Amino acid sequence: MTTAINEAPLDFTTTEGLRLMLVRLRYGSDGWSHDPEASDLMSYAMEKYGALARKYGYEPVEAAIAAFDAMHTRAVRVADDPWAVVTRAVELTLVYDQRADGLLCSNQQARREVDIERHDAERFSDREAEFVDFHPAFAIPAPQDVLDFGDAEEGGDEPTNAWVAVDDAVAVFVALRWPEEVARTAIEYICTRLLRAGNRHTAFEALRRDRHAQAMLDVEQRAWLVFLRVILGNQHPDRRQTSAGRGMLLRLVIGDDPEALLADRSLVAEIASIRQPMRFEARGRHHV
Repeated sequence: MTTAINEAPLDFTTTEGLRLMLVRLRYGSDGWSHDPEASDLMSYAMEKYGALARKYGYEPVEAAIAAFDAMHTRAVRVADDPWAVVTRAVELTLVYDQRADGLLCSNQQARREVDIERHDAERFSDREAEFVDFHPAFAIPAPQDVLDFGDAEEGGDEPTNAWVAVDDAVAVFVALRWPEEVARTAIEYICTRLLRAGNRHTAFEALRRDRHAQAMLDVEQRAWLVFLRVILGNQHPDRRQTSAGRGMLLRLVIGDDPEALLADRSLVAEIASIRQPMRFEARGRHHV
C-alpha cells in the first residue's frame, strides 16, 4: 500500500498537494535525490519565482534554491498554506541577499543588521565625480561656523552675532554718509580675509598690502590703512587693550552698539579722514 501511495502522482501546485509531497520527500525512502517528481517541483519553483528573482537582480535558479531550503523546514509542512510560507521565505532571502551583496557581508549578517543605517559599499570608480566631492565624511565646516569671536564683557548683554556685527558696522558707515554697497563690500571683504587668517593681526598684515581692496574702495594706501584700523583695530601692542586697538567689529561683537560707536569722536574722525564717496561724487572730486 505504501508503494502505491509513493507512486501516485501529486499535484504539488495546490496547497494540499505540496504538503503531501513534502511529507513524502521528508519521510520516504527515496527522498529528494531519487524522487522523480522532486526535479519537476524545482522546475516549477523556478518558473513560479522567476519574476520575483529578477526583481531583486537574481536568476530564477537563485529563487529555486531559496524555495528548496524553505521546503525542508517543518514550518512549511505544517502551515495552513505551504506555498504562502515558501513564497515569503523566498522573498526575504532575495531581499537579504541583495542587502548582503551591497554591504559585502553574509545573508545572516545582513538579517541581523537590517535596522542599522548603512549605505552599500561603493568603488571609487563607480561615480564620475570625485569621492571627496560628495561624501559627507570629507565635508569641512565653514570657517564662520567654528570661529570664536570671544565672550561678552562680564555683566553685559549676550554677545552679538558676528554677522549682525557686520550689519551694524555697515550701518555706522551709512550714518556717516557712505553708500551702503561700498561699505558692505569693503567690510565683508575684510571679514572674508579675517576668517581665512584666523586672527586679526595676520589678516591686517595681509590686507594692508592688498591692492585689489584699495581699488575696490578707490582710495590711496594711507586711507586704506585708516579703514583697516577702524575695522580691525590698531595692531600696535600698546593699543591692544584700548577701544582703538579692538576695532569696530570686535567692539560690536562684545557688546557696543552703533550709537556708542557714533558717539566715539576719535572713531568718527578717523572715518571722516577717509573719502566719503557720496559727498565727493556729488562734487565731482576723486581724491582723498
